[in-house]
Amino acid sequence: MREINLDQLRTLTTIADCGSFVEAARRLHLAPPTISLHISELEGRVGARLLSRTRGQVRPTAIGESLVDHARRLLADVSRVLEDVSRQAQGLSGRVRLGASTGVIANFLPQALEKLAQSHPGIDVQIAILTSHQSLQRLKAGSLDIGIVALPQAKVAGLAIDAWRRDPVLAFLPANWRVPSRVTPQWMARQSLILNGPGTHLSRLTRDWFAHAGQSPVPRIALDYNDAIKSLVGAGYGATLLPHEAGAAPPGDGRMAMRPLRPALWRELGLAYRASAAEPATAHMLSSLRSLGQA
Repeated sequence: MREINLDQLRTLTTIADCGSFVEAARRLHLAPPTISLHISELEGRVGARLLSRTRGQVRPTAIGESLVDHARRLLADVSRVLEDVSRQAQGLSGRVRLGASTGVIANFLPQALEKLAQSHPGIDVQIAILTSHQSLQRLKAGSLDIGIVALPQAKVAGLAIDAWRRDPVLAFLPANWRVPSRVTPQWMARQSLILNGPGTHLSRLTRDWFAHAGQSPVPRIALDYNDAIKSLVGAGYGATLLPHEAGAAPPGDGRMAMRPLRPALWRELGLAYRASAAEPATAHMLSSLRSLGQA
């Protein structure tokens, strides 16, 4: 036996609204025999009469009224679903899953999300704190849409990785320390250090900076939360090496000073996403992020 379909339910509700097979056929742009067939199939599936004629007007039976009520709710739900999917297809709404480090989330995402909200307020961005490796793995698995990752990265099949930003790494120091105008690895290695924990891209970057000068200092403490590191520097606990985003204001903590490095060191970031055509919501988020880049 054939299942009930939406066309049959729409025919039933239209007849209930206008009280006529002929008028229902006109409104639905269907031939009268098709209207009759829809009702016949519905009645056969339900096992009861759904319509009756009273003084020349067609009206639902008691069972028909019950089915009409359910049909109206179902058709309304379908209409809302289609409208929601259509808005997502047009990029007016949707969801974007984004992964990044805590530093990137704190320093860049507020600006990107503000720009996105101005043009596409219906897009929901879900943010996860992830390392570059974790972001690439989730992108490959399909559980992430955009990853902000440290560069360079090896090519990953199915993923695109675009250069995005290049920001200097600076020395962050207690303001009451006597420091040179430019900080070298040799000078920095003699200080108490608070550095990023092993396994992060920034940790490898700073380790190589020291190693090229023949230095291999052991940090006093290793953390992966840059704001916590800066707080400890401001408290005089030690010095650190952290990226400073181009154009960003100096730290508001007057207990902390910044100095450029010699040789200079740069932190590069990229935008990773699946190479296949991005959904509109993801494309809009990428556009907002790219507006903040200067790679």
